[in-house]
Amino acid sequence: MSDLSEFAVHSKAELLFPAHLIPSLRDLRGEEWRELVDRVAALPETHPDSLAFVLMMIELDGCLRCNSNNYKFLRGCFLCATQTVQSYKGSDSDLLELYGRAKKELSQHLQQGVRGELSLAA
Repeated sequence: MSDLSEFAVHSKAELLFPAHLIPSLRDLRGEEWRELVDRVAALPETHPDSLAFVLMMIELDGCLRCNSNNYKFLRGCFLCATQTVQSYKGSDSDLLELYGRAKKELSQHLQQGVRGELSLAA
């Protein structure tokens, strides 16, 4: 896919980083990053590992501070995420560590949610 057609396909701005963009980030870094993207992209969007990747990207991209008056919003999620991953100053290992932290955070929230539901039902 040419850069222009890739842009046209992914130029829509979302509110938060969308899981359907995960595969488009594959070739932006080294082998460790490619392996992570390949593994997560093969999962359903609702899988905890996919959700953790989305959470990591939301934090990296600054999605919670993005709004319709923001330049990043006007460019769209694809370009924002691409630029963020390409310009990340740390190593692929650092990114994988961020992903690991996001997985841990998500796991804690899911466990708390289950306990919360059970205690409400009692």
